[in-house]
Amino acid sequence: MSHLTGRQILLVLAGAIALAALAAGVYGLVRGPGGSTRPTAVATPLVDDPGSRPVEIAEQPPAPSPQDRSLPHTGDPIAYAQAVAALLFDWDTSTGFLPADYTAPVLADGDPSGEETPGLLTDVATYVPTLEQWLDLGAMEVKQSLVVDDVFIPDSWAAAETQATGQLRPGTTAVTITGTRQRSGIWEGSPAESTSPVSFTVFVACAPSFPRCHVLRLSELDNPLR
Repeated sequence: MSHLTGRQILLVLAGAIALAALAAGVYGLVRGPGGSTRPTAVATPLVDDPGSRPVEIAEQPPAPSPQDRSLPHTGDPIAYAQAVAALLFDWDTSTGFLPADYTAPVLADGDPSGEETPGLLTDVATYVPTLEQWLDLGAMEVKQSLVVDDVFIPDSWAAAETQATGQLRPGTTAVTITGTRQRSGIWEGSPAESTSPVSFTVFVACAPSFPRCHVLRLSELDNPLR
């Protein structure tokens, strides 16, 4: 059975759209390095009782840096797709890291054959702010996270597999995720928050093509398979 390429994915989805009224796009990813600094514990005396001993404030665990993030080694496409979503949507512009630092783990776990890597690069780039946007958001200390509402294999994927006639890698699965994107930051000196719905599809390949799941491509943001 031949391997799936970026062109074949688009042809397969186009055929499925004609047969099952699908609507999907395919887009990508960037990688980069990063680092982190661990805060130290602070000893503070009790102000209202000068005679007491200094009390040590418990050290707060540092927020995980992009370097510490990775995708799970699992054969479950649902769990794997959720992890991909977390890596793409959970970030903090005030830490000194750049978009490429946050998306690097997704690229690192892409198609082992390399066939889908160029497409995945393009896909992920549409899921994160541009560098210019990132710097503007950083001035407002913007943080983003994703609250997942639903994760499922879309009904239309069965039609896509049928239309593929053996061109898909064995174990390829489309996983659609819907949720709420949450952002918080500082606007004109005051805390501010915003939320917006988001939906997308993660295309993954698991066994028997690979011992565990890997991300192949992403749909256009807010244009998932249903």
